[in-house]
Amino acid sequence: MEEMETMDFLTGKTEKETLDISDILAGEYEGKDVRVNGAIYTIRDMGDVAFIILRKREGLVQTVYEEGVTAIPLKELCEEAAVEITGTVTAEERAPHGFEIRLKEVRVLSRPAEPMPVVINKWKMNTSLETKLDLRPLTLRNVKERARFCIQEGITRGFRDFLHGQGFTEIHSPKIGARGAEGGANLFRLEYFHKHAVLAQSPQFYKQMMVGVFDRVFETAPVFRAEKHNTKRHLNEYTSLDFEMGYIDSFQDIMEMETGFLQYTMELLRREYEKELKLLNVTLPKVDQIPQVRFDEAKRLVAEKYDRTIRNPYDLEPEEEVLIGRYFKEEMDADFVFVTHYPSKKRPFYAMDDPADPTYTLSFDLLYGGLEITTGGQRIHEYKMLADKIADRGMTDEGMEQYMMIFKHGMPPHGGLGIGLERLTMKLLGEENVRETTLFPRDLGRLEP
Repeated sequence: MEEMETMDFLTGKTEKETLDISDILAGEYEGKDVRVNGAIYTIRDMGDVAFIILRKREGLVQTVYEEGVTAIPLKELCEEAAVEITGTVTAEERAPHGFEIRLKEVRVLSRPAEPMPVVINKWKMNTSLETKLDLRPLTLRNVKERARFCIQEGITRGFRDFLHGQGFTEIHSPKIGARGAEGGANLFRLEYFHKHAVLAQSPQFYKQMMVGVFDRVFETAPVFRAEKHNTKRHLNEYTSLDFEMGYIDSFQDIMEMETGFLQYTMELLRREYEKELKLLNVTLPKVDQIPQVRFDEAKRLVAEKYDRTIRNPYDLEPEEEVLIGRYFKEEMDADFVFVTHYPSKKRPFYAMDDPADPTYTLSFDLLYGGLEITTGGQRIHEYKMLADKIADRGMTDEGMEQYMMIFKHGMPPHGGLGIGLERLTMKLLGEENVRETTLFPRDLGRLEP
């Protein structure tokens, strides 16, 4: 038998000689030579000396080019070139992270083919939102722009980690379906192998199905709304943080779970995203306790305090949401407020009506700084009650056979919610437009990049 040639195996352990910022900060590297890679963010030429700032995943690194010491002509280096440098670590309190690297060698890994169409290495980008979005793959390289999405990652991470800790199972439901969960006209329709299909406007039906399987489930995924609005707070595709939980005693359990998520996440941001919070000058909101108020009571309070006529008793106008937010900030120093018991006619058919007064539902919205970021509530879990409500509304359950099946075969009391990730990020960062906190927004006029 022939001897096999020596075979290399992959072990999943890669020893790299290049260091990250955290490696340098954690080790004893002062006065020692290190190897670091990154993109050249900016070059400040001072004559004999130049400061070359590298952009890395964890932030900026200041390096010092010295004529006659660094083994490459300065003119061979340009902004946005990817490089690997070798040099000596020196303490410098004025530099980012309190150190700089005195350059010995620079190896150019790639050079840009043309200069940037927009200046991204200034502290504040002096450009319109439209230009920022048109050139999004480039403008996100700005450290401040990028920091927003680090914080957004922290929110999603907080959602996942907290719910895992509370016994939830993560699921992934389809985004192409035969019909919408909420009904209505705001659906994107598409051809699906000569059949009609729609893009999911919510994972609602699937979440409820999976409560019958896992008791507690969550999902972070896109949802699609074909609404022709062009406001600063609406998108046609957004990321929804959804959960559904079974064996609840009341819809209070759902609001408590969301409060717990917010507390966990704000603590996570405070602990692990301090650099980004500082960069964006963010003060984290108060979440130790969140007030709740009935829908009708909320309308009455703001009508009285701000001398406003109640025009629509069945819905909250955006202006009213703003005033409710203002009321609770002024009266209780609260950043968030749960508005409960929304009118039945403004909630989907599966919302549980309040047994004390069926005009209202056991449901809620969470307002943050006067903007709705969450809708949730208890669902109907008994087959007959659900069938009656569908009939009362003059609806048909055609196309909902699989959904109705779960109730025929027994479901526990349950409820859940959906949180708009981009809206939550927008309010947290004090932005005016939700597109600022959406990686690649989809709205009435924008399908790219």
